[in-house]
Amino acid sequence: MSGTSNSGFSKYLLFGGLYFPEGLIIIVTTVILPLYFYEKGISPEIITLVIGITLIPMIIKFIWGGIADYFIRFGRRRFIIFGGILSGISILLLTTVDPHIALIPFAFLFFISWCGMGFLSASSDALAIDVTQKEERGKINGAIYAGQNGGMIAGSLLLPFIAQRFGYIAVFLIAGLIIILMSLLPLLIKETKRDEKQGKVTALLINEFKKKNVQQLAIFTPILMISSGILMFLAPLYMKDFLHLDLTQIGLIGGVFTIGTAVGSVVGGALADRWGRKITLSVFIATSIFFTTSLIFTNNWQNFAFVYGGIGFLQGGYFAALLATLMDATNPRIGATQFSMFTSLLNLGNVGASAASGALLVLLGFNCVFLYSAWVFGPAMLLLYFIKLKA
Repeated sequence: MSGTSNSGFSKYLLFGGLYFPEGLIIIVTTVILPLYFYEKGISPEIITLVIGITLIPMIIKFIWGGIADYFIRFGRRRFIIFGGILSGISILLLTTVDPHIALIPFAFLFFISWCGMGFLSASSDALAIDVTQKEERGKINGAIYAGQNGGMIAGSLLLPFIAQRFGYIAVFLIAGLIIILMSLLPLLIKETKRDEKQGKVTALLINEFKKKNVQQLAIFTPILMISSGILMFLAPLYMKDFLHLDLTQIGLIGGVFTIGTAVGSVVGGALADRWGRKITLSVFIATSIFFTTSLIFTNNWQNFAFVYGGIGFLQGGYFAALLATLMDATNPRIGATQFSMFTSLLNLGNVGASAASGALLVLLGFNCVFLYSAWVFGPAMLLLYFIKLKA
């Protein structure tokens, strides 16, 4: 068992800090790159397709988790640090490549950066499962998602300003250095040496996914994340093309969204521990239908900021509750592998929808795509009704 401080507060700070780099790279992915590519004359459908491909490492996150479980005797800390350094160095190398001239090499480097983030995230997830009990997993996932969104808030407020003032190269330089520094946080904790061997990862994983409850969650998880995936890339483009906002303004409204998400994750995680997972998920998902539909009425920045911030709050709430649910269903003996399998399915729904969003925008326009992103919550609610959860 990995050892961390017995203090709950320090535990929450640790996991919040570990997920800060992921939040930062999410902003680079969803805000900086779409706008950077757009200014380079790359079309929306190519933008979303290329960025979607670079996010494939998070769809196959179970591979990184499987490697971490197979070599469990080395502990979780080494893989966290290795992943963060790999991710940060890859982003630093983006400063040497112009996507207008060499789009494929640029995309490859960004792909590698997400491979590193996959190692960091999968190993951090497994460490969280190791050191938490069921009754605190809602709160710990609230702290995790709040930390991730702390990175997104910092990125939303800082990176677009840097891009506008100093250029995109400066963004990649600063983001890469921050990710490397934050990934060194595990050096501040002690980890108990593990002598256990993991030779039956595949067999255990197959047995877990034979369970009806696990199968239901595997279907529900990617469907729930389709809406957030659709909005991931379209929101910055909507603010630029329809509302005619500049980079700094887009960053500020993105900051409203991420602040809402961070607060929502803390609230949703706490409610998931108090009310139970299913009730919390139902309330946040049902309310998301109303707010997402309301996007079609946002014809100025004030309305958009209010509605988009509300969507962020609700997204944080159901995401924290979902992650707590998935941790409950995970066998700790294969914590990195099974939980990474769940989050790979989560990312499949998110990234798959985001990759298709550019083509949908060209075919249907913003309003129709916003309505579809609200509609997909309906099937998710229906599936949730049939899933039996312990709490």
